[in-house]
Amino acid sequence: MRQRTAALPRRSAAFGDPGRPVLRADRLLLVITAAALGLLVILPIGRLALAAVLGPDAWQAATGRTVLLALRNSLESGVASSLLATLIGTTAALATGLTDARGGRRFGFLFVLSMMIAPQVAALGYITAFGPSSSLLQTLGLAPPPGTPHPLRGPGGIIAVLALHHAPLAYVTVRAGLARIPRELADAAAVDGAGRSAVLLRVLLPLLRGHLAAGLLLCFVAAVGNFGVPALLGAGANYPTLPTLIYRRLTGFGPGVIADMAAMSAWLLVLTGVGLALARRLLGGPAAALEDGRPLAGLWPLGRGRITVEAGLAALLVVSFAIPVLALTAAALAPTYGVPLTSATVTLDNFVEVLVRQPATIRALGNSALFSGAAAVLCCALALPCAYALTRVAPRWRAPAEALFEWPYAIPGIVLAVALILLFLRPLPIVGISLYGTAAIIVLAYVARFFALVLKPTLAAFDQLDRSVEEAAQLCGAGRLATLRHIVLPAVAPSLASGAILAVLIAFNELTVSALLWSGRTQTLGVVMFGLEEAGLTSQAAAVSLVGLAVAAAAMLVADRLHPLLPDGTLPWR
Repeated sequence: MRQRTAALPRRSAAFGDPGRPVLRADRLLLVITAAALGLLVILPIGRLALAAVLGPDAWQAATGRTVLLALRNSLESGVASSLLATLIGTTAALATGLTDARGGRRFGFLFVLSMMIAPQVAALGYITAFGPSSSLLQTLGLAPPPGTPHPLRGPGGIIAVLALHHAPLAYVTVRAGLARIPRELADAAAVDGAGRSAVLLRVLLPLLRGHLAAGLLLCFVAAVGNFGVPALLGAGANYPTLPTLIYRRLTGFGPGVIADMAAMSAWLLVLTGVGLALARRLLGGPAAALEDGRPLAGLWPLGRGRITVEAGLAALLVVSFAIPVLALTAAALAPTYGVPLTSATVTLDNFVEVLVRQPATIRALGNSALFSGAAAVLCCALALPCAYALTRVAPRWRAPAEALFEWPYAIPGIVLAVALILLFLRPLPIVGISLYGTAAIIVLAYVARFFALVLKPTLAAFDQLDRSVEEAAQLCGAGRLATLRHIVLPAVAPSLASGAILAVLIAFNELTVSALLWSGRTQTLGVVMFGLEEAGLTSQAAAVSLVGLAVAAAAMLVADRLHPLLPDGTLPWR
């Protein structure tokens, strides 16, 4: 059928644009895919690597005493928090995936939502939740005496908050592993006399070994590259990490030290690359051949212990989600940070201040909506032709291309920002226009960073699309582009939409990338929140954070409504 289709060089007038050969359309799709790879991945990462290796003082910049201290702190907080996150996420995954505990889907939604909260928002939530100035503790009469050091300021607090923030990564990874294990294996072991502990230790955990290790590595990569949590909780504690050190150096000395920042970023690039390569190998390498069977859900009835397990899951949601959100709410509704929240003191002045009176906040809110929305639209416009090219035109290039597209999302955002500054600091050839300091470089950074979120569900939709419909259209004279527009686009539109919603969800509150790329007129919501907290205006920062959180929750609810139309595995909380 494909040979016959290739012999039809022209499209029918019913599909429009008659006269363009199919092969020319194939080349166009491949050119678009190659251009996207070059602009979003190869050029910025290659430019960063080149500057890191060939910089005149690269070795000295990468091995200075302060840099090595920051590297040690990054490794320390990354290893400790990833171990704790994996323990928390795995326990939650086993509790919801193996037992008859109620509310598993709602738990998964809220638990993943806690990770979707921007790291700096989560950190601010925990800052306002504890300590002598906490409006929440003041209201409850539980605040420690004035002058008491904040319990989360320093390495211990950074590790704890990173673990809670990244535990959903391990939860999602382990739940994916549980989904591929047939219940018949556990039933067979039970018939042979194995108890629940033996089934867990001898059957299930060995089959989950790869997913457990991959979840641990993903948590480590996320923690090493995290900027918001150590920036807020490490302030005043003399605990620099590589992302915070790069930010302080670049904002303190300007683009003149960009070559040194590239050398420092190389450490993060190496750590991320090794962690992701190992995780990908563990998840995609040889695995035990398992037959399809019944799911493991409800395998172990808990009886009277169900209340205890459900209470434990609820407590985890309280700690990871409810406490920071309630603390932010209390801080935002109080006249100023540290005032107890009562019927006499509750006020909306902080929301009015940031949303009505402050032009910078209003402009930042508009910028975040515009930049994230524009990036999502561009991601969709690129994902459709790229997914078609990688599944229909050149499928042998799918695996390496997909891995490359994931790099900008996987590497720390501050590394991507440094790479784009290096690439676009000087004016573009021929046109003489510089992108540095403009809205265009922020939108481009968002497209590069979040393109994988849109591409992956689109590829999954193509895998489930019946090719016979496309072949029938081509037999009627439709070319590649007409088939893409009239047949494929309507079928994969829900997956494109879900990916776009996830991209907007994360980009709207993003800080790590825009912290180095914003200028006076291109502030984003995350930058404003971070600036308000650094200026000591915690109540106003909390109000801004709640606005961003409301947008994130609304986007997740819309994506959840689209679930029946999406391929399995598109939404991480499902």
